[in-house]
Amino acid sequence: MSRPVFLLGAGAHPWGKWPDAPQVQLALHALRAALGDAGLGWRDVQGLVAASSRFEGGMGWGLHANEIVQLVAEQGIACVNVGGACAAGAIAFSTAHAMIASGQYDVVAAVGAERMPKGFIPRPPGSQDDIGDEDYLRWVTMGATNPAYWAIEARRRMHDHGTRPETFARAAVLMRSNAAGNPYARFRQPSTVAEVLASPLVADPLHLLEICPVSDGAAAVILVSHEIARRCGGRPVEVAGCAIASGAFGDPARRIPTISATVRPGVTHTSEVAGAVERAMSIAGIGPADVDVLEMADNTAWHLLAWPELFGMHAPGESDHLLETGKLAIGAGRLAINPSGGFLSFGEATTAQALMQVCEIAWQIRGEATGRQVPDARVGMTAVLGLGANGGSVILKR
Repeated sequence: MSRPVFLLGAGAHPWGKWPDAPQVQLALHALRAALGDAGLGWRDVQGLVAASSRFEGGMGWGLHANEIVQLVAEQGIACVNVGGACAAGAIAFSTAHAMIASGQYDVVAAVGAERMPKGFIPRPPGSQDDIGDEDYLRWVTMGATNPAYWAIEARRRMHDHGTRPETFARAAVLMRSNAAGNPYARFRQPSTVAEVLASPLVADPLHLLEICPVSDGAAAVILVSHEIARRCGGRPVEVAGCAIASGAFGDPARRIPTISATVRPGVTHTSEVAGAVERAMSIAGIGPADVDVLEMADNTAWHLLAWPELFGMHAPGESDHLLETGKLAIGAGRLAINPSGGFLSFGEATTAQALMQVCEIAWQIRGEATGRQVPDARVGMTAVLGLGANGGSVILKR
């Protein structure tokens, strides 16, 4: 039988471009902030899970938990390193959660830190030496960066629900409005529908300001057992549910290069994310109507409209009307979406992004999200997708 787990500390390094700050320095900044928030020190930490990616070096490949502890706290703690691209932070969280729920540990930290090159994850991922690496080939043979298939989905929405270009633009405007009061967000200046539509067209119908950029950043959380949460005081938040999932065969989501993949009845669109969300809600014993705050991966403005419908929070096509009537603004409707400002305002720092989502939910549940606080937020959920059909979701409640 698993033990209850609580989030006791949350910390982050502001998002931006930090060419003089090594990846491990960003990670240490976030970890120190999380430990300070928890009222704990390195001597209290029994395990560290690091979310790793292909973009930085580290001890082998990307951020490495052992590299961090060798700098600050060599004391024999458990070090775990996980991948999962943009979902790596959610996988790190789930791993840390399991280490405590199993009864093996009482204090485990999870951290993600990233320094991103410029552009739409600009250099081709995968291996140039492997002619069978489809992810590499789709970039160099098709020129199909990620916005290409997001644009396909946006076009489909326009066909199915009559979504207008102005509606996509309004979703991007909402994210900048939410981010205005968030000191961790990179882009906090207000924007207008006209400005968004005047930005360069990247992949029809998506404009530059409707697609998340890339940034440097770091986020960390401290998870503890109930005994530690009770002993330390502070403001612990219950982890009501967390889950990770991979894609299911027959998923109708458009994917390059397998655009014509088999579609099977009953398989959910973006099954890696929908599956993780469904599982997390089942563990938490809640339904879509119980969620007050949703922090989700808005790689584009299309995601902001489509994913709440995918999760059962809005009816199909309903997001357009809610957005255009102001019901998705903070404090204006039943559900607040990305009060942090989302990926569109942060710029994605792959492995750190999912943990930043968790930090934001924790701050919202505690009532500490100054400048963007959702009134009386009691239940918050995250949702994230990563390359390779990885998905993750975390639910916190008070």
